[in-house]
Amino acid sequence: MITVLKPGLLTSVMDLGRPGYQRHGVVVGGALDRFAARVANTIVGNDENAALLEMAQLGPELRFEVPTVVAWCGGGFEPRVGGEALPRDRAVRVAAGEVLWFGPARSGLRAWLAIAGGIDVPLVLGSRSTYRRAGFGGFHGRTLQAGDQLRLGEMSEVAQQRLTMAHRASTWSVRPDTLGKPAAAGTVRAMVGPEWEWFTLAAQQAFFSAEWTVTKDADRMGVRLAGPELPLVKEREMISEGVNEGIVQVPAGGAPIVLLASRQTVGGYPRLAAVAAVDLGRLAQLAPRQTVRFETISLGTAHALYLARERDLTRVRLGLSRLGV
Repeated sequence: MITVLKPGLLTSVMDLGRPGYQRHGVVVGGALDRFAARVANTIVGNDENAALLEMAQLGPELRFEVPTVVAWCGGGFEPRVGGEALPRDRAVRVAAGEVLWFGPARSGLRAWLAIAGGIDVPLVLGSRSTYRRAGFGGFHGRTLQAGDQLRLGEMSEVAQQRLTMAHRASTWSVRPDTLGKPAAAGTVRAMVGPEWEWFTLAAQQAFFSAEWTVTKDADRMGVRLAGPELPLVKEREMISEGVNEGIVQVPAGGAPIVLLASRQTVGGYPRLAAVAAVDLGRLAQLAPRQTVRFETISLGTAHALYLARERDLTRVRLGLSRLGV
């Protein structure tokens, strides 16, 4: 059991999302950086889809009523437990009665906290993720509040081994941003979208050459960017179609919006580009006024990058299984 002393800002229960229901108007949702969530769960010995906590800007203060093992991945928070710094990307033992404090993000925007056994909330449409707009999933369909008590699932054998570590924190770490072939800092790789040819040559060139600024209109649904206008060759309308995470839509005003995990299920704006899956986590860390550039890659390259990262994660799992702790 975990008691929420302070909820932080927008702290909620998430897993890898709720695919398969977009035709019914239900968003996929889930952790904004699924790969970071998978790594955090792997570190503590959970199934990759175990429910964990996602926090944004200001993290929670939690009291653990039972001994357990935790791991967090994500932005530059500076959490502490039992008066000690809680290192990122490592397995860390937490004793019964200890308080974990996250505080504000010093860099980046979001983090994911995995707890051995996962957070035990009901499955809704096959997922434990919070869907705030519809008011279901997660913990009563909402962000956490002071006084909430979260039940934990049963620890795996691997998690129980982690609980017997000689030191509070593991000597090894697993950094999600080192797996695969990361892009250069401040860069997000993307492919041209289905309506690429609708845009003028100047717009096409500007998208991949300009420095874009994140506006205040950024949330779990998407990130609106400020920069040069992206005009169409001629005015035209499209029939609404299904949209994926990472799609870059361009409304009539010409300011692009990159869709994230809690995007709408269909969209009627031209799709200029699509962000490669391996770089979606970078968008989750962008705060207003930060900047980003897009680098063009092919679909084949995007697939190769994804497979390279999955191979690296498989090697990590094998390595951790041999450690025994």
